[in-house]
Amino acid sequence: MQSTMAALSQRVNLGAGLARAVPQAQASCEGASPVRRWSHSNRRIDAVSAKGLGFHTSSSLQGAKLDSSPSGQRLRGPKAVRAIAAPIAAPDLSDPEERERLAKEYGFEQIGAPIPKGVTLRQVQNSLPPEVFEINELRSYSAVLLTACAVGASVWMIANSPWYLLPLVYAYTSAAWTGLFVIGHDCAHKCFSKNKLMEDIVGTLAFAPLLYPYEPWRFKHDRHHAKTNMLVEDTAWHPIVREDWEKFPGIAQLGMRLAMGPLRPWASIGHQILWHFDLRKFTASQQNRVKISLAAVTAFAAIAFPLIVAQAGIMGWVKFWLLPNLGFHFWMSTFTMVHHTAPHIPFKAAGEWDGAAAQLGGTVHCDYPRWVEILCHDINVHIPHHISQRIPWYNLRKANESLRANWGQYLNEAKWNKTLMKSILSVCHIYDEEKNYVAFDEGAKSEDPIFKVVRTVL
Repeated sequence: MQSTMAALSQRVNLGAGLARAVPQAQASCEGASPVRRWSHSNRRIDAVSAKGLGFHTSSSLQGAKLDSSPSGQRLRGPKAVRAIAAPIAAPDLSDPEERERLAKEYGFEQIGAPIPKGVTLRQVQNSLPPEVFEINELRSYSAVLLTACAVGASVWMIANSPWYLLPLVYAYTSAAWTGLFVIGHDCAHKCFSKNKLMEDIVGTLAFAPLLYPYEPWRFKHDRHHAKTNMLVEDTAWHPIVREDWEKFPGIAQLGMRLAMGPLRPWASIGHQILWHFDLRKFTASQQNRVKISLAAVTAFAAIAFPLIVAQAGIMGWVKFWLLPNLGFHFWMSTFTMVHHTAPHIPFKAAGEWDGAAAQLGGTVHCDYPRWVEILCHDINVHIPHHISQRIPWYNLRKANESLRANWGQYLNEAKWNKTLMKSILSVCHIYDEEKNYVAFDEGAKSEDPIFKVVRTVL
């Protein structure tokens, strides 16, 4: 992976020239303050209330300024965003020992060094071998065959397995269904086939059983890639802004605490509903394509659901569609939040945002159990995908090895584990310019019982 939740490219030589340029860029950063100071005095920023879950409301930070005192950046003014706790300096990620300490604390194998100034996204893209951009349609359609067989096998297993094996069956089924999404994902990024009409047909059909409208998702997902981890503009897993948080009524705050905490692995459900079914969120030139996608998912539901109920009853619908869909959303939410969310990965205002820093340094490579990676077509080899969306899924590992060889010290890498999930679910809540995130209950008189459970269990 929310109305309560409404309150989410010429190749260059990277030899001696770049090898000299990087240290120089690093040297230029030495002595710089770990805190950047910026002002909103002359422009409006539309703040985010709940885009961490994929929604967006506007509230003005106009007039807010930053204190330039040595103690840090404190917003001041009539509409200042107040910190939960006393301001402290952000972690110094240029210090290898500090990165190693934070990696253990946050559940990472490696936390990357800051991207040197002067390094551009185009330089990183041009460092990749050209063959990783080549489309092999046989490989693409082999993924379709694999996923079709995996989904078919899941239906058979659900129908024929004894009750005590169903948890394992649904674990497998959820990853198989996620394979459908990844196929549609490559179609949307135009790296599935050289026949672009066929890409859209396959993508629409792959998304339909998930009730995901293909074109609406594609339009919004393109924005996520263009503005990854940009305040206000990113459409995925945006932190909540405290000013808006404090305006939520109590019941809405409770819903958000649950949705950003224990229910976060299913928050993509809200993102799906709120972002992809409302024609008003799309331009006039997009709406005809959006309508086709909405018709496709409507047709699937209108045909498949009555057939399932007629053959197996309401409980059959629960067994054969609802539970697999909830399993899909578990992986969808988990994968996407891990891709870009960690206490040390910042969101930046548009004026400070940098493409190389956001895509190379703000994306996480996370290893999952191999059976998950196979069924989900390596979607979690995610850093090269954010360097260029033109890389097909079957070339991501080769691209990632190239990135490790050329840019390895800057990569964030992890293996999926409880500590990693704990650092996201219990800390990454409210936007803080100095600390990146603060927990809902940081600085409170007592620990929030919801997050006490999360921290205890994880």
